[in-house]
Amino acid sequence: MAAAQPRAAGGGAAAGKRSGAGDKAFIQAPNAKPVHLVLSKNLTRSLQSGHPWLYADALESLPAAPAGSLALIKTKAGDIVAKGMYDPKSPIAFRSLAVRGEVLDDALVGRRLERCAAIRGALFSDARVTCGFRLVNGEGDGLPGLVIDVYGDVAVIKLDGASPNAFYSPEAVAAWLMARYARGTGTVAGEGAGRPLRSVYLKFRANEGAGERGRLVAGQEPNRATRFTENGAAFHVDVVAGQKTGFFLDQRDNRARVGRLCAGGGPRPGSNSSKGGGPRMLNVFGYTGGFSIYAGRAGAAHVTTVDVAAAALQAAEVNWEMNGLPAPAHTTASVDAFKFLEDAVRAKEVWDVVVIDPPSFAPNKAAVATARDAYERAFGLAAQVTAENGVVCMASCSSHINSQLFSEVCAGALSRARRRGYCLGVSGQPEDHPWPAAAEELRYLKFAAYALEG
Repeated sequence: MAAAQPRAAGGGAAAGKRSGAGDKAFIQAPNAKPVHLVLSKNLTRSLQSGHPWLYADALESLPAAPAGSLALIKTKAGDIVAKGMYDPKSPIAFRSLAVRGEVLDDALVGRRLERCAAIRGALFSDARVTCGFRLVNGEGDGLPGLVIDVYGDVAVIKLDGASPNAFYSPEAVAAWLMARYARGTGTVAGEGAGRPLRSVYLKFRANEGAGERGRLVAGQEPNRATRFTENGAAFHVDVVAGQKTGFFLDQRDNRARVGRLCAGGGPRPGSNSSKGGGPRMLNVFGYTGGFSIYAGRAGAAHVTTVDVAAAALQAAEVNWEMNGLPAPAHTTASVDAFKFLEDAVRAKEVWDVVVIDPPSFAPNKAAVATARDAYERAFGLAAQVTAENGVVCMASCSSHINSQLFSEVCAGALSRARRRGYCLGVSGQPEDHPWPAAAEELRYLKFAAYALEG
């Protein structure tokens, strides 16, 4: 089916408003006439306050329509509340882009993309310092289901589900990206501007693409070892084969916190570190070594990175070498994290700084009870291998584990480990991973650091 021309959902046509994408329309919804949907619950205020989603049970009916169809949300009295994309087969049946009198068209998408670029330009003005960042964070930037990560001269687009896949045009977004970053991603003059964007890659979800991981949308095929910088640290990323878009950019600020914890002075009292040098650091579920690199650059005497994926640990070793860090100061262990920690407890081995950043144990609400026990067990083991006066850092990336529950899990883990903890701080996702004020559940990342006694 041919893509519909961009239009004002619920209003007049908006053809011709391309907002920097050349002749390509950002919106490629499969329907020309919006689907009309009626609320079965009083969620008008929630939508008008900026909540981006409606679940299927919030609608009186789910009329047949292709995923990604333009849709209007109405009250039972017929008043238009919101405009967005619709998928009757998804639990999240409607994703909102516009409310009240706003026009949903290409110009709206273009303005929001430009706002994203302006904010990230202010945050990451010097590409020599940081040129790996999230340019668009979906619902948190008013563009539900659209994620764009930038790694130096490569941009990666990820579309979250069937509805965004059908609604947005990757080609139009890529054309805008190539034009917007033709002179680099930084906003300072000279070398600080970084390299011009040379590649835009569309990364498929796990159940898409018939075995393919993604496809090139614009420019050259991305280098399987794309280099970028983060707070001055050097990393490489495989945007094709790596998890998500290749790297976990949302932990940037927390990696810097761990670096500060590993800086300055020798071993902590009660540590089994060798005499001289900095603290020993353990990175569990370490993936490609992000936390490890910060620890090494800050002066840790030795760093151990644990992950079940051997390929990820090979990448961690490359990242370690790229930063000019001494090879003997880094050890990797390709083993199940729980087994590694249990063996370390039995061996009475401890580290001065321990970071444990597991994958989401709660992919849905039904898994929360089981996930809570898994988190407590993992965090408890991490606390057991933290030296006296050491610091353990615990993280969860599950949106179904809210902040209060996360605090309870951390407290339960310390109790399970029979350790006394003093919270040094609780943090979350950085500024380039915003969330809607009306959707606290999208504040998914939690990170807490505890100094331990006992």
